[in-house]
Order: sequence, then C-alpha cells, then structure tokens
Amino acid sequence: MISRSHDGSGIHPVFCTIVPPHLLDQLAQSDNPAVADPARRTLDADGARRTLRHAASLAATAPAPATAGAVPSKPRRTIYDCRHHTLLPGRKVRGEGDDPTGDASVNRAYAGFGATFDLLLSAYGRSSLDGKGMRLIGSVHYDRDYNNAFFDGQQMVFGDGDGEVFLDFTLSIDVIGHELAHGLTQHTANLVYEGQSGALNESVSDVFGSLVKQYSLGQSAEQADWLIGAGLLAPGVTGEGLRSMKAPGTAYDDDVLGKDPQPASMEDYIETDDDNGGVHLNSGIPNRAFYLAASALGGNAWERAGQIWYDVLTGGELTATADFADFARLTVAAARDRFGEGDEREAVIKGWSEVGVPTE
Repeated sequence: MISRSHDGSGIHPVFCTIVPPHLLDQLAQSDNPAVADPARRTLDADGARRTLRHAASLAATAPAPATAGAVPSKPRRTIYDCRHHTLLPGRKVRGEGDDPTGDASVNRAYAGFGATFDLLLSAYGRSSLDGKGMRLIGSVHYDRDYNNAFFDGQQMVFGDGDGEVFLDFTLSIDVIGHELAHGLTQHTANLVYEGQSGALNESVSDVFGSLVKQYSLGQSAEQADWLIGAGLLAPGVTGEGLRSMKAPGTAYDDDVLGKDPQPASMEDYIETDDDNGGVHLNSGIPNRAFYLAASALGGNAWERAGQIWYDVLTGGELTATADFADFARLTVAAARDRFGEGDEREAVIKGWSEVGVPTE
C-alpha cells in the first residue's frame, strides 16, 4: 500500500497485513509457548518490515507512467519460495503458464492470483491491479511459523501459520483477493491508511476479497458465507474466520483468540490509537453496509453492489482522506449514475442507514 506523505509531497509505501496487530497481541499473551512464541515472532517480523517500508518511503516517488502497448488480457504471475527465510522474493518456482508444482501452497497462490485477475477483467474490464497488466508476484513459505500474509506495494507474501491457531495462509482465496485489493486501492483512490479512510481501505479489500471468492465459486450473494479468512483457523480454534461481513463481531469467540471485537454500526465505533486508529476494527461498519446492499439486491454481488463500489473507488471523486459518510454519499451517487433511481440506489441507502452512516 501507499499513503500520502505528511508534507503532501508524493506517495509513500505502507505495509498491510491480513491478521491485525491486536489479534497477534492477544496470542502473544498466551501461557502456551506454542501459541505465544510464533505470535511474538510474527509481531517482530511485521514491525521490522514496517520499518523497512517506512525507510523506503523516504525516497519514494509516484509510479512511473505506463509504457505504450496493448493492455494484457491475461495475468502475468510469478510465485517464489522463501524456504522459511525472510529474504524476498525467494527462489522462483512457478511462472505464468507453467504446470502445477508438487507444492500445494505454490499452486493455491497461483490460482488465487488468477481468480483475482479474472474478476477484475471480466466484471470491470480492468487489467490487473493497476489497469495496465501489472505483474502479480507472490512468495510462499515466508519465515517459520509466520502467522500472517501481506501485500507490501509490490508483491504478496504468505506465511505457513503456526499450526496451533493459524494454518497456511494460501488456504483462503478471499485472503489472497483481500491483499491484492490493497494494490487496487493503491492504484486508484489511494486511501490514507489511518482512521476512517484506513478502515475504508481495509473494507474495500474485504469487499473485493469476498467477491473474488464468490466469483470463483459461482456463488450468489445468498449462497456466500461473507467470511474473510474461512479455513485459516486451526481445528481446535472456536471460530469461522478472521472477520464476518454479514455479522461483524461474530467471526470467532475463543479462549486463546478472545472474542471478535469488530463493531457492526456507528453506535459501537471504536476510538483508539492502536492499529492506525482501528483500521481493522471499524472496517466492520462499511463491510456490513456492503453486505446489506448486496443481499437486498440478490444475484451475483459483483454485478451491482460490487460495480457500485468499484465505480466509487475508480471514479476520481473519492479523496484519499474520505470518511465513511463521504464514501456512502458517493456510493449512492454511483448507484444512481449507473442504474438510475431504482432498486440499486435504494438498497445502498438502506444498507448505510442500518449501520448508522448518513448518505445526505
């Protein structure tokens, strides 16, 4: 991800992970070393990576203009294997068009990248994250017992999990779609990664991560589970995933993980200085607004609700520091502009109203 520099000059990289710091902090306090030690190492690794990204940002500039030529209509994927080290990208193990390998993590990452590319191109006419055929690069088997996955502005990285709380992070296609969607935001609205704009940044990634899963499985809004990270939690953990867009605050309730703290409406909005102002927490509010709109409309969520959210993200009117109300107003306008004064606009208004965000 990238965000505006404090002096307003240029755009700077930001490090985004799927497992939020508050969850790792909770695990690090466990009395079980098999749970606490990997969580602490993951927190340390993430902190070091954030420092590297911050240092890189001091010399960062805006992306170079696209070169001339046809926009690719097929993905360009490369998967690397870190072999449990932290030097990126690692050893190349599968390129575009190569046969599947004997490593399931490699093959899942490759397939997830393809599914994300396919949704963007087929549903919205966009070639990769930047609209110009950006290469999709991933590294699997990062570090040892690493409990996270992240997008660093250039590539995606997957840990294998500790086996106690988290499993291999390539197991969840919506996690792949979520992290790559940070790249979509990076190349469009560039939402600042703090406060409500940061929560919108996270929510947009949840929206498109869920849409990638629904599109790849051929699921309607009614058939979808609306979970982010389903399949990531180890068998002994009491929970369904990392987040629920349908019912924020209900994804898990576990002795070790604790209870899912996400709010579902503005009534329970969380004011905090942690996690860039609670970007992974308050994202539950716009997440539920999208779920409500998509469910009211029915059918394939990427066709109407997803199209409206995509139009806002790419339309040029969404500012980098937009709050929930700004985004909500733009979704109502986008629904009207694309679909008229019909069901789509009404569903969007009702969705935001139910979570307590004004649209006027």
